[in-house]
Amino acid sequence: MTEKKNLNTTYNPKEFEERIYKVWEEKKYFTPKVDKNKKPYTIIMPPPNITGKLHLGHALDNTLQDMLIRFKRMQGYNALWLPGEDHASIATEVKVENELLKKGIKKKEIGREAFLEKVWEWTDEYRDRIRSQIKQMGCSVDFTRESFTMDERLNKAVKHVFVKLYEEGLVYQGNRITNWCPKCVTAISDAEIEHKEQQGNFWHIKYPLVGTDRYLEIATTRPETMLGDTAVAVNPKDERYKDLVGKMLLLPLVNREIPIIADDYVDMEFGTGAVKITPAHDPNDYEVGKRHNLKEIKVMDDKGHINEFGGKYKGLERYEARKAIVEDLKKEGYLVKIKEHVHNVGFHDRCGIVVEPIISKQWYVKMEGLAQPAIKAVKDGKTKFIPERFEKVYYNWMENIQDWCISRQLWWGHRIPVWYCQCGEIIVSEDTPNCCSKCGSNNLKQDSDVLDTWFSSALWPFSTLGWPEKTEDLEYFYPTDTLVTGYDIIFFWVARMVFSGIHNLGEVPFKNVFMHGMVRDSEGRKMSKSLGNGVDPLEVIDNYGADALRFMLVTGNAPGNDIRFYPERVESARNFANKIWNASRFVMMNLDEELMNKYKDCKEYSLADKWILSNMNRLVKEVTENMDKFELGIALQKIYDFIWTEFCDWYIELVKPVLYGEDEKQKGVTFNVLYRVLTTSLQLLHPVMPFITEEIYTHLNNEYESITISSWPQYDESISYEKSEIEMSYIIEGIKGLRNVRAEMNVPPSRKAKVLAYVLDEAKEAFAGGKTYFEKLASASEVEIIKDKSNLPDNLVSLVVKGGELFIPLLDLVDKEKELERLNKEKEKLQSEIERVEKKLSNEKFVSKAPEAVVEEEKAKGEKYKTMLDAVLGRIESLK
Repeated sequence: MTEKKNLNTTYNPKEFEERIYKVWEEKKYFTPKVDKNKKPYTIIMPPPNITGKLHLGHALDNTLQDMLIRFKRMQGYNALWLPGEDHASIATEVKVENELLKKGIKKKEIGREAFLEKVWEWTDEYRDRIRSQIKQMGCSVDFTRESFTMDERLNKAVKHVFVKLYEEGLVYQGNRITNWCPKCVTAISDAEIEHKEQQGNFWHIKYPLVGTDRYLEIATTRPETMLGDTAVAVNPKDERYKDLVGKMLLLPLVNREIPIIADDYVDMEFGTGAVKITPAHDPNDYEVGKRHNLKEIKVMDDKGHINEFGGKYKGLERYEARKAIVEDLKKEGYLVKIKEHVHNVGFHDRCGIVVEPIISKQWYVKMEGLAQPAIKAVKDGKTKFIPERFEKVYYNWMENIQDWCISRQLWWGHRIPVWYCQCGEIIVSEDTPNCCSKCGSNNLKQDSDVLDTWFSSALWPFSTLGWPEKTEDLEYFYPTDTLVTGYDIIFFWVARMVFSGIHNLGEVPFKNVFMHGMVRDSEGRKMSKSLGNGVDPLEVIDNYGADALRFMLVTGNAPGNDIRFYPERVESARNFANKIWNASRFVMMNLDEELMNKYKDCKEYSLADKWILSNMNRLVKEVTENMDKFELGIALQKIYDFIWTEFCDWYIELVKPVLYGEDEKQKGVTFNVLYRVLTTSLQLLHPVMPFITEEIYTHLNNEYESITISSWPQYDESISYEKSEIEMSYIIEGIKGLRNVRAEMNVPPSRKAKVLAYVLDEAKEAFAGGKTYFEKLASASEVEIIKDKSNLPDNLVSLVVKGGELFIPLLDLVDKEKELERLNKEKEKLQSEIERVEKKLSNEKFVSKAPEAVVEEEKAKGEKYKTMLDAVLGRIESLK
């Protein structure tokens, strides 16, 4: 180990975080080369949308990925974390369109090509921003392999899959119900719909029975769609309507006859038990219509206005039409009543407009055949969900899957590789055709639609590695190892990647799906612009450093669970970093390289040395196991407890007498232990706090030039000092007890006091060997182990500790009355505990139902409290 310059006196992450990342990039630590002699470990980053800056959800997602990739890199894997961005078709188009409107520019006026040029300008700007933010987070990604869903090589993969699925008969064009945004004038996916509870109404309407004075009463939340009704359905088991099935009703206002049909879809208990069926404007009605061969009458145009099939309401916007229709129903006596109703309404999350289910001609993927192998892959364990409970969500969606609408009426995105000829020929091709294959005409028109964003992102785990080309990266790094993502996109993205990987490459795209929750505010609310409770991770980094933010996001984080953001916890994380910094400075200022080298092989460890080495060794084992099980929050808590409490608060304090002493050998041995424990702690902490650990490590160590490429600590079976751990636990508990008593009595540390120790046989060796620790850390003038406590002098303060009792002769240092007050409080506390235990044990229900071990544990507690109470009572009596 060569001499290193000292750390700065104060911890300031701004001084080194950016500098360190530049070094990592220059050294290409994150750019693995294909090496058949090393085992790969691959994570493909879920691509953030190019619609803005990263938020706390991205920060959490990236921190968890970075922990895993750094851990595996240190374990010797050829670790690749491949980054990239998603073009976010509709979201980006809306954003750019709105930016142009601010300048008085309309999309349609400048045309498709000019608009796309503007989108590419936006893309370049925001991709640069995202890269910068990823670096500020400390993410160890390989930017030399960065991908973008609109890159030409990824576009090639998209076209290849579309054509392949079409040729296999799995892609088709058809008229089906789709989620439609009247403002953006496009079909949208379920993932782009935000459901909100809204106050609405049920309008109860009379539908007259033809040729009679009878009528059926139906209730609807969307009266404007009645213009397209083609039937009224009842449940076949409903006795109220059995005699009416097959008869005709007169559709109010439209005066078109429609049949009464029987279908199990109808819930007899809901509403009136009679349901209007509008196949062109409701997904459930569409399915009913297919079963009964009903006509599909679309009464709205693409912008949500009533069309020519709406009669006198033609041209009215849907909500204007609703008002007019309700008014006419009232005038003509068809409106029975209006009942208030709270229901979920779907809004387009990009523009905030209510989504309209409308039948339209779109491109679809047949899903049933693709879903089955993907279901089997998870059931066979080829892909595992962490936590396992999310498999149910996956199965539920996959087993009830509908055909996938993949076309979007937008300009930004992967244009559908389909051309139409005037002769009616449809040409589906990866390459632009020169002429019609049927009539030879070169007057071909490409489909104006683009593909759903999820279509390209479904290929992400392999298109990013060069597929459909047989690249070296694809052969080596696929299938990937772990996908880290939020639980809210299991259906939209995770499932689609699974069936896409299996269908196109014959293998699952990833072995593990590590699900995390959402980051909510301190009150548990979802962060949103409307609530104004969003947190910019870059501001947090600017104030506290990236390490503090990362630490906060992982602390207490369990797979699949939401977490809450508390500013105080970020501050606490920064305090932890500061503690590590100061402890490292202390260690580095005291290390003596000459003595370390001289005694590097000496194993003559002190009790404190054995204790810390044994605890550290066990920590390495447990943290490694936790990391392998994706228990990252648990791993971090153990590291934190060890560094803060065992290393900083105790070990460093315990060995200070050695550091300041004259025993050369002891110092040399202790220096090596300090160095080893500190470097190991830094390595364990590195995956979550990469910057501070790198800065300290490179000042401290030269075994590796960077902690990033250092080896993950290994559990050593030869390091097992259980006896020392037990002995040190007696000492630590004793010191804590003495400190507490002195603090309660306001005895200054400078006033030394003799400690008399009446201890159990198994603790005698510990107390005898730990006298120095008591003297330095508990202000003891000396420690005397006594065999008998019956002849103890008066005016002693006693405390029951692990392994026995300690007595301190206070002489005139404390007031007798204050000591009695303290003892009486301790007496009341113990009496309360005894009462609680006895009450519990007298409860027959508890004794009969609780496990035997739990009952025995309560009994043992009761005995312990009684022993402690007897000791306290004895002390009270002696002071009277």
